Amino acid sequence: MHTSALVLFSGGQDSTTCLAQALSKYERVETVAFDYGQRHVVELEARLNVLREIKARFPHWAHKLGEDHLLDLAVLGQVSDTSLTRDVAFRMESSGLPNTFVPGRNLLFLTLAAALAYRRDLQVLVTGVCETDFSGYPDCRDDTIKAMQLALSLGMDKRFLIETPLMWIDKADTWRLAHSLGGQDLVELIVEHTHTCYLGDRTHRQPWGYGCGKCPACELRARGYERYAAALKA
Repeated sequence: MHTSALVLFSGGQDSTTCLAQALSKYERVETVAFDYGQRHVVELEARLNVLREIKARFPHWAHKLGEDHLLDLAVLGQVSDTSLTRDVAFRMESSGLPNTFVPGRNLLFLTLAAALAYRRDLQVLVTGVCETDFSGYPDCRDDTIKAMQLALSLGMDKRFLIETPLMWIDKADTWRLAHSLGGQDLVELIVEHTHTCYLGDRTHRQPWGYGCGKCPACELRARGYERYAAALKA
């Protein structure tokens, strides 16, 4: 039986939903984030607000929520020439992938998270990667995650479980999952305090939260919220 988890927690909608699910399942939950020189570094500030609000609004989860970790991964920004780490416009590359793809990002995240979990004696790694409603990132695929789970377990001689609660659901279902876990309070927390916008825009308030409303992350979040809200009214 697994009793503890480390959630890869950026402070966005997806990782907040994953954190809520982990808190509903496990006795001890810790969080980890990575500073890799991302343009939307404001997410690292937003995540602290999310953690504070979860503790305040959900006292039955608060005692389970343990230490938060922030790891410096500046080297990833140094080797990546992408629109998330450089001031360039969003576009599709000749590879067929958007230039928001940061090569190796999730592989490095999971490796460092596993090393931290090893030291902290945490059994489960939780990440919000998704193969259903995503931009084609190869390191978000289910096969990639399964391969990482095997490699990390063998390489550290510790049986890790990597959970991907969002792998086969779309953004509308992610909103629904949040509602099922924490009701309207959690939905409102996600709207008001999480951050997804690639441009780091915290000035424009949309029905689904703060963001420019035009970048790929905002468009995906907006479409999901619209479908979720429409279903509630039906």
